[in-house]
Amino acid sequence: MKHLPNPAARRTLTVLAVGTVAALALAGCSTGGSDTGSGAAAGDGSFDSVKAALEKGGEITYWSWTPSAEDQAAAFMKEYPNVKVNVVNAGTNNDEYTKLQNAIKAGSGAPDVVQIEYYAFPQFSLTDAFTDLSQYGFADFEDDYTASTWNSVTEGDAIYGLPQDSGPMALFYNKAVFDAAGIAVPTTWDEYYEAAKAIHAANPDAYITNDTGDAGFATSMIWQAGGKPFATDGTDVTIDLQDEGSKKWTENWNRLVEEDLIAPTSSWSDEWFRALGDGSIATLVIGAWMPGNLISGAPDGAGDWRVAPMPTYDGTPASAENGGGGQAVTKQSENPALAAGFLWWLNNSEDSISLFMESGGFPSTTAELSSDEFLADAPEYFGGQKINEVLAAAANDVVKGWNYLPYQVYGNSIFGDTVGQSYQNGTDLNEGLSTWQDALVEYGNDQGFTVNK
Repeated sequence: MKHLPNPAARRTLTVLAVGTVAALALAGCSTGGSDTGSGAAAGDGSFDSVKAALEKGGEITYWSWTPSAEDQAAAFMKEYPNVKVNVVNAGTNNDEYTKLQNAIKAGSGAPDVVQIEYYAFPQFSLTDAFTDLSQYGFADFEDDYTASTWNSVTEGDAIYGLPQDSGPMALFYNKAVFDAAGIAVPTTWDEYYEAAKAIHAANPDAYITNDTGDAGFATSMIWQAGGKPFATDGTDVTIDLQDEGSKKWTENWNRLVEEDLIAPTSSWSDEWFRALGDGSIATLVIGAWMPGNLISGAPDGAGDWRVAPMPTYDGTPASAENGGGGQAVTKQSENPALAAGFLWWLNNSEDSISLFMESGGFPSTTAELSSDEFLADAPEYFGGQKINEVLAAAANDVVKGWNYLPYQVYGNSIFGDTVGQSYQNGTDLNEGLSTWQDALVEYGNDQGFTVNK
């Protein structure tokens, strides 16, 4: 999950076992959605059964890789002493997803509650792996979360999880570099392009940013541009990576790629952190979970960095989510009401959310995003700027209507072999998107989806 100060969380994903996604997806479409686990009674549409389960107690297993998981579980068990939570780190993102997919296929071995990034939710919800929490009254919690994160864990009236964190995008920039070059902070992408040329002209070893081809970044940028390249209806999938928003982003970003105005430095590498510290990479267009990573990974940049709204195409505020995720209750849970209670406490309790934020997480809850304490935070690293005022505003400016593929985990894993080649060769990103689209269509059809383009 991208909010974590863990470089491994951002490394390229590997491919899930061929055939698993489609087989489970097709099976999921024929499975009744009211089954909540082995012999467990379904909820009655209210939260009463969850309250009763928390009072009665029991034992559940929670898969998570977040640094706050153990502390959160301990705090929960202190509040609900009849419940035992076994926290298991089953690996970061795709390592965990592979284990979960194998457990789903085997029909056993899945945890009660599992951490899932937003881009992976569709894959598992389509395969009928998660319990629909609407039966426990979870629809009442919608207003507790930002619209974009709530959309990421729901499908129609079904609720497959609760959001934990969010990653609204903003412009992190090195004020010292901009001041030295006499450049104003860009508010549009045209201004950003001009700033890129000025920074590189002043110092050939300096770049406005880096990008070697990252699927999460590219899809977020297409999202911000208003693109809606992915649509799913059951096992019917539509892919259009040449839609208006996709082309708007490539027309903008092509200028930087083709004119060698972007550093060919891999994100999360030691070289990258050094460049962020010495100013040779002057900006990052990235999720709101980034501050802790800068503070810990690029200490030499202390006092120089600031945060501004993400540049837009016409000056109108617009952002997108970049990273983040939540948790879900699996269909294999023997006690889904109790698991739902833990999930609710994890992402709706002030005590739990505080622990998560202390570990570097950026909240998805509207109460935290609007709190005076949160908005007043002014880290010395950022020159005493109240950065959360900018980041919270970005959360409200996320463009609506985005959807991921039901096999986005696989899609991200082949991004480097398709669009990544355009970066490597300094050629048109549209060609790379077309190649990626062809590969996604072929894979989807091979997996049993009906894919249109």
